[in-house]
Amino acid sequence: MTTKLTKKVATKLVSTPKASSKKALTKEDIGIPVSVKIREKIVKAKQRFHANDNIAQFLEPGDEDLLLAEVAEKMQGVLESLVIDTVSDHNTQETAKRVAKMFVKEVFAGRYQEMPPITEFPNISQLNELMVIGPITVRSACSHHLCPIMGKVWIGVLPNKDSNLIGLSKYARVADWIMSRPQIQEEAVIQLADLLEKRIKPIGIAVVMDADHFCMQWRGVKDPDSKMLNSVMRGVFLKDFNLRREFLSLLGSRYK
Repeated sequence: MTTKLTKKVATKLVSTPKASSKKALTKEDIGIPVSVKIREKIVKAKQRFHANDNIAQFLEPGDEDLLLAEVAEKMQGVLESLVIDTVSDHNTQETAKRVAKMFVKEVFAGRYQEMPPITEFPNISQLNELMVIGPITVRSACSHHLCPIMGKVWIGVLPNKDSNLIGLSKYARVADWIMSRPQIQEEAVIQLADLLEKRIKPIGIAVVMDADHFCMQWRGVKDPDSKMLNSVMRGVFLKDFNLRREFLSLLGSRYK
């Protein structure tokens, strides 16, 4: 009875294709870590998979949960190598699973989840005045040490009659999506500016980020007052000093 049931389940695993899969699983597929399968697809497509890249297009339904289980298993090995008793210590018995869920589903979700939908609408009123959005609270992790980065982002947009306008909340959602992956601040603001410039098509866009870096506050130099402030200016923000000054002055008035 048990043997027949086992064979039946095994046969089903091998011959039943996933809902979104173009081919059925083979015997060779079983036992291969999902991370390896995802990596092979990315390499075959000749795409990057750096820490701050989004790889959602290479994941199939269910892959994210399989990845979570794989990370949990390997995180358990890390805890054991740190000589932490996860058997009798009630505080760390589920730590590997919690850390895996935090990485895959939360802190690094911007790598594995598709970009949130952005509602766009035409500039019917032909708005051409400066808009400033922020401060938007953002959370990320340093790709060097995986330590937290906590900060705020301000976005300046100068549209024209041909620009697309997007819902106000979408700025925050897109910023969170970009930041929810291992980052360095210098590249994060560029990614955000690139995305918004492509979607809105403004004549000018500016992004300013001010953040605390726990890789300097928690470790290393251990300076609790260390911060990083940087900006990206595009289009007329680069050419028009008065516009740039207006944006920075408006930002300064809310810089709390």
